[in-house]
Amino acid sequence: MKTGAGRFFEDYRLGETLVHAVPRTLTDGERALYHALYPARHAVFSSDEFARACGMSSSPLDDLIVFHTVFGKTVPDISLNAVANLGYAEGRWLRPVWPGDTLTATSQVIGLRETSNRTAGVVWVRTEGRNQRDEPVLSYVRWVMVRKRDADATAAAATVPDLAAVVPSEALVVPDGLDFTGYDFARAGEPHAWEDYVPGERIDHRDAVTVEEAEHMLATRLWQNTARVHFDVTQRQDGRRLIYGGHVLSLARTLSFNGLANAQMVVGLNGGSHANPCFAGDTVRAWSEVLDKAETAVPSVGALRLRLVATRGEPFLLRDAAGKYLPEVLLELDYWALLPRRG
Repeated sequence: MKTGAGRFFEDYRLGETLVHAVPRTLTDGERALYHALYPARHAVFSSDEFARACGMSSSPLDDLIVFHTVFGKTVPDISLNAVANLGYAEGRWLRPVWPGDTLTATSQVIGLRETSNRTAGVVWVRTEGRNQRDEPVLSYVRWVMVRKRDADATAAAATVPDLAAVVPSEALVVPDGLDFTGYDFARAGEPHAWEDYVPGERIDHRDAVTVEEAEHMLATRLWQNTARVHFDVTQRQDGRRLIYGGHVLSLARTLSFNGLANAQMVVGLNGGSHANPCFAGDTVRAWSEVLDKAETAVPSVGALRLRLVATRGEPFLLRDAAGKYLPEVLLELDYWALLPRRG
């Protein structure tokens, strides 16, 4: 038997390390496709000259290109038989990735818990992406519900990891050389600096994108994500392809440009939930809330903690009176981004 059906819940062992195939060399082709799929236009990732003026050697690849590439490496070993990807925590971008870099990924199983109906279980993994010099570029925890091969199979004792609610601001990594002292607000697209945002402030990003079947499958293939629910209509009882959560994440992040054009680099992922499924034909909108702000070791660079919500509905609506996500909410993401300070 030379083919595999993928891992099921009972195949995981607490503490085991998974070495994921296949190494991926990224080029400017990834950038071009990413910017074609999404309305991505943050200036540091769009212009070599703008990036150089901010102290970098050239424009790095978008942070979410790195996330999706590393995530895609993990799918055949973690979520090929997933019911749903449930959440994220403790994410940090550790250094920029440039065209020509080759990324690999490994994961460690840090938690297991069988569901009450015994047909599936939740698997927690800590994943790390590294470049060709074996330098870490990204680290994050995610948890996913995975089907069981045999509902009667004995499951390991439940172990749920204790995860930090927020990545401490002092643990955020400002890329080497990044300096916003001479930041060009006009070229970046908006005048709003770090000082202009206040915790509790909410921003309706106004724009919207209707999800197309072909686009989401192209994106999912681009990141070499092989989860069957994104391609095979027989994998769901409703006969619909589930939109890859990363597609929704990138749509929301790029829609946030309108109001957060100067939130140039994502450096921390505090938490995230794919609240409800997204399908082709859904129109995705986004809104943000400023949760916190922090100084960094670089005087010209500040960090904002932001809640980003992707929704099919109206802005600023998230949960019902019982605390459950409203049915129109697709994604809630809690992250840190770097912005220029006026000094």
